[in-house]
Amino acid sequence: MRYVALIIAIAVIPFLSIAQSDSDKVAETVTRDGAKGKVSFLASDEMRGRQTPSTEQELAAKYLATHLVENGVEIPEGMDDYFQTVKLQKSGVATAGTLTAGQTTFDLKSDFVMISAGGADVKGELVYVGYGEEEDFKKTDVEGKIAVVKAGTSGERDARAAIVGGSDKRKRAKDAGAVALVELYIFPQPNWKLITYYFGSSRMSVAQSDSEVDDGEDVSLPHIWIDAVSNEKREFFENAKGEGSLVVEATQKDVFSAKNVVGLVKGTDPKLKDEFIIFSAHYDHVGVGDMNANGDSIFNGTRDNAVGTAAVMEAAQNIGKYPLKRSALFVFFTAEEKGLLGSEWYVNHPVFPLEKTVMSYNCDNGGYNDTTFAMIVGMSKMDIGKAMAEACNSFELEAKPDQVLDQGLFNRSDHYSFARQGIPGVMFSMGATAFDEEIMKYLHQQADNPNTINYDYLHKFVSAYVLGGRILGNAKKAPSWNKGTEYYELGEALYNP
Repeated sequence: MRYVALIIAIAVIPFLSIAQSDSDKVAETVTRDGAKGKVSFLASDEMRGRQTPSTEQELAAKYLATHLVENGVEIPEGMDDYFQTVKLQKSGVATAGTLTAGQTTFDLKSDFVMISAGGADVKGELVYVGYGEEEDFKKTDVEGKIAVVKAGTSGERDARAAIVGGSDKRKRAKDAGAVALVELYIFPQPNWKLITYYFGSSRMSVAQSDSEVDDGEDVSLPHIWIDAVSNEKREFFENAKGEGSLVVEATQKDVFSAKNVVGLVKGTDPKLKDEFIIFSAHYDHVGVGDMNANGDSIFNGTRDNAVGTAAVMEAAQNIGKYPLKRSALFVFFTAEEKGLLGSEWYVNHPVFPLEKTVMSYNCDNGGYNDTTFAMIVGMSKMDIGKAMAEACNSFELEAKPDQVLDQGLFNRSDHYSFARQGIPGVMFSMGATAFDEEIMKYLHQQADNPNTINYDYLHKFVSAYVLGGRILGNAKKAPSWNKGTEYYELGEALYNP
């Protein structure tokens, strides 16, 4: 009888395997210790913040490629290895500088930052030009003068909009004959420390080739932001008259390359295998900087974005063992922290045609202050709410759309490069109810070490991400933009030309 029972048990095993659900498959391959180990390695002090470019980022790229090999993820056709070379250029960095207004002197970093690349050595009368709109320049003579404007627009308190609008103001100032543009930074957030960090480091852009470097913008007019959050300093510049000067020293421009890491698991369905879902995360961070009060100078980037990178690694491990109906392309992007440059390069040099790419399923994080949910930024723009709810509920989490709309997160990670092409994209992110003290304690801070993460929550979060990808990859219908969203027509033009 024991032999009969054994034969029956052996016969039943294949049927049990067939009946295994996607949730079971995720629970089998995604473990707490496995996810923790990946995060701990990527965000260790030895990786020194995975700056673009750096020896440590090269090591991280090799670590990711090795993981793909171990889990049966293929090198995509047309590539020699798992590395997609990304050509980048680094702007000059302002190293020292002063702005004088009458008898008053302001210093680089403590008082102002360079918005345009390169140095400056100009003199001219200071002239206030309101918000620097077209009408403001039409009624004010700035020929041969230093134009002073408020950042942003009247009634708008968004620093990100000010960054975008600044290039238009610079062009207007240049066309009007100004020798420099001074913008009064009047926003309390992001604070001046973050502003100086961002603009004080070298900025990068995608290069056209090693010999043909494209700045991507007109930087021939010196352009600065000056800290004018205080009413006193704002009033000083709004009423400034007489001669001024701007002198800034800067390093030279450089051209170099970095790596996206790319791997493929082909789909199993005869038809759906020609559709590709991109599982992505950026593996770079911001490197090493000034020492904090605890003597720590390494920006480990645990939350942003060792967590997301580990989630995509877990997805590759899971799907390498249990392929989807659709093909899964795993892409670890470089230079996200430099302005989404790795993903910008990819959409301009896609491994597979963009019209065959049906989803950018991106995992990125600023931090978390609520461990009861996953925040899927962009979910409300497309028809994936049911799939995301099922994935999260399976691991005791709730799926919520963007809870911090004031942060403009949809435009701030690599899925946005795909959305701009019409490809549905989301950012699967940890639970944040506000960018409060808990978030800012770690966001781009030296304190963001691997030992500060709740690994029980991480396990649920990563499991939900992987299961969500499985559901999307096996669904009869590919994700699509909701009609009426800002990307719907782009999607229609891409997929239904």
